[in-house]
Parts: sequence; C-alpha cells; structure tokens
Amino acid sequence: MLQSDIITIIEKTAPLSLMAEWDRSGVQVASPRKEISHLAVCLDPAPEQIRAAVESGADMVLTHHPLAMRAEWANRLNGYTEVLRTLYRHDVPLYSSHTSLDANPLGPSAWLPDELGLTDRVILEKTGMFTAPDGSEIEGGFGLAGTLPEAMTLAELCRKMREFLPVGRMCAVARLIGDPERTVRRVAVCTGSGSSLLEDAARAGADLYITGDMKYHDALALYSRQNGNSSNFCPMSLLDIGHFSLEEEMMRRFALQLDSELDGVTVTFLPGRDPFQPLTFLSEVPEVLS
Repeated sequence: MLQSDIITIIEKTAPLSLMAEWDRSGVQVASPRKEISHLAVCLDPAPEQIRAAVESGADMVLTHHPLAMRAEWANRLNGYTEVLRTLYRHDVPLYSSHTSLDANPLGPSAWLPDELGLTDRVILEKTGMFTAPDGSEIEGGFGLAGTLPEAMTLAELCRKMREFLPVGRMCAVARLIGDPERTVRRVAVCTGSGSSLLEDAARAGADLYITGDMKYHDALALYSRQNGNSSNFCPMSLLDIGHFSLEEEMMRRFALQLDSELDGVTVTFLPGRDPFQPLTFLSEVPEVLS
C-alpha cells in the first residue's frame, strides 16, 4: 500500500485538526519510500523500539509520542540521533499520532470508557470538529466522563479493571485518593497526563477521575477539598494508574484496528516498557517489586 494512503487511513482516526497547539503529531521522519508492506506500531520512538521495528522487517513505524516536541540539532550522540540513524539507514518513515489520537472520542483513546461501559458521555476539554466514520461532523477533545451501567465501590471497580489492565504486566503502581469502599457511578477518564483536566472532571460530575501522571500539588489540592479542608468541597476520588499503562493499551488497540483497515499490509504491535520500576525502601537495599 502507498505510504500516503496509510497516512490517510491513520488520520481518519487521528485527524491533525484535533491536535493541540503545542503538539507535533504527523510525519516525524520523512522517507521517499512509496510502497509500505509492514507497519510497526508502538507507544514511544525509543531507540530499542525502533531497532525492534526494523529487525521485525517493518518499513514504516507509527508511534503515539512524537520523536521530539521541538526542533533539535543532531549535533550529539544520544537516543534522538540513534533513532534518526536507524531510520535513515533503513529508509523507514516515522509517523506520530499523539494528541490527534487522544482527542478522538470515538477512537482507541476511549478504550477504557468502552470497557467500563460508560454511557451519557461528555468531553472534558473540547478541541475542535472532525469527520466521523459515518460522515457526520462531531466534536473532539481530551478526556471523557460517563456513567457506569451500575454503581460499584472503588475497590470493585479496580478489581474489574484488572480484567483488561493486567497490573503485573502494564501498571507498575496505582495511586488512589479516596475511600476504596466509596460508591462510584460517574467516571471520568483521561489517558496520559491528566492534571490539567482535574477541574473539568469535577464539573462533569465525576465520582472518580482515572488518569496518569497526576501532579503532586494538584493531587494535594484535591485531597484537601475532598476532606473538607477547603470552602470549595469536592467529593471526587482520583485513581492515577500511570501514563504508560493507559496509552500502551491504547496503541495496542489502534494496531488491531489498523490491521483490519490496511489491506495487504502486515501490522505488528511492539510492546513497550514503563521507564519507571516500582521499588520498596522497606529493606536496607531498595528492591524492585515483583
């Protein structure tokens, strides 16, 4: 299939019109290669992932995160130049669907709301309009809030999530603000870093906000409000299950979708690894948790 046709299909799910102003979705490393027979999909354009893609026989790579958020000189030997060297040596183009993918409420970024069966959904932060598969114009944006089919406690919800988010494989450490026995009915979800949407989740009536990379001071403010230490009381709980765990699964599902859409093209998902390793400092020497 033509490289340009593959990009067109990718952008039907991850339209650049939804990309955040600060983002750099789209072509990261250009290549004159026209025909593509094998697309590798992964979360990060890390050197080891790009090497694995080339070794698997891929002649194009799709990642979620961009190679760089701003222009860089290739004037030193580091991961950035190693990725460039590998791609150019093998004439392999690199494309990134970052916030363009995050902002599609009908796409893989909604995998957790879909698994939880959330209904009556609203977008937390709207970013623009795009064309849906049925040809209609709909709003896109970051984060979704919706209602569970039935109320359950936070502890029950976490146990349910283990069915499709294996903690041992993908989620190193989950952090919770709230009572595990508290009843939850309305849930807000944002893949990746969701601190900036904390207030939007509360305004959407969420009993629980699930995200990754919650900033300490935002979490502290929520904790204080939750415990009545503020005039602006907020009963919403927070579950931070990590940036990696949410987006790794999103890209795995995007790979499955593309595999069904790209005729004659092999699509391979390359599992990544969370850069953070959980440690325990209870012993004299820190150990990695099993």
